[in-house]
Amino acid sequence: MDPRKRFSLKRATTLIAGLGLAGSLLAQGFPSKPVTLLVPYPAGGISDVIARTVNNALAKQLGQPVIVENLGGASGAIAATKALNAPADGHLIFQGSPNELTPLGREVVVRARRIVLEASELRRSAERLQGGGGSIRVGLGSGPGALLTTPLLCHAAEQHPDLRVSITRGPTELQLLQLRARQLDALVVDARRVVPAPDLQIDPLGDQPAGFVCRADHPLLQLRRVGLEQLLRYPVASTPLSDEVARLLVEQYGPAADPQLMVSLQGEEVDSLIAAVERSQAVYLGILAAARDGLAAGRLVELKLQPALRSQARFAYITLQGRTEAPAMSWFRRFVHETLRD
Repeated sequence: MDPRKRFSLKRATTLIAGLGLAGSLLAQGFPSKPVTLLVPYPAGGISDVIARTVNNALAKQLGQPVIVENLGGASGAIAATKALNAPADGHLIFQGSPNELTPLGREVVVRARRIVLEASELRRSAERLQGGGGSIRVGLGSGPGALLTTPLLCHAAEQHPDLRVSITRGPTELQLLQLRARQLDALVVDARRVVPAPDLQIDPLGDQPAGFVCRADHPLLQLRRVGLEQLLRYPVASTPLSDEVARLLVEQYGPAADPQLMVSLQGEEVDSLIAAVERSQAVYLGILAAARDGLAAGRLVELKLQPALRSQARFAYITLQGRTEAPAMSWFRRFVHETLRD
């Protein structure tokens, strides 16, 4: 067989199988009637040959006849329009390669791929919701994790005992890969560490005041004025900072404030950084809300550096564009907004 035909056959078989899978997941009792395999060209062409090669095998898999329908004209636009207007129940499958499709036809393929990717997620969510619960898989950045992890777990355990919660912590760059691989449903991270992209939905969550924090008995508090020179006599603890924040620090305090030079204790877990500050003479740089318990108890104090720090943390809620939001994730979104607002 011509290698180009073999490649086209393989591609068509994969697409058809994927569409059949999506239908079986999304529709109860699918297929409940014969399935139409719509070819956007007249009989006798390569697309028609491919369709008639795979339709018998597909019929055996589905347990229903698969009828090949040829609808040529307008370079595939007529068949594509029919596919777009057909009920989204999986009983009509559009067969064709992207090179053959008009913009309307390509929209069919995009929609089909999205259905395939989301089918398993919708099924997972529906199965959990039948028991009154649901499931969420979220990634939290260092700052948001310090503010949200404990309240989220406590609230879910107390108010939503049937809800399955999975929290992933780690570098934002890794979590973005997990989001794109659909291993996570949403992220709450430092917005400055996310590069905007067409496939990302980035919803701002507002700014959080940032500053320097040290122990209540720290030697720096005895000085009348604390500048960067005095600060750098002690270890500085912080999470990985974005390039934008690094630029702001350098603009305000000079080259020595570059986080690559200034920060000697770095990690994604803010709670661990705060614990190190409470047990040593290290100084914490980050969102003040993460240290609020120590500040409220008097164990920690905000260190007023001169000039005063102008930078703030900027959080964002990140999802994939066009991704169907499960009911449990709608609840999580509201929880994030309310918790960070408080």
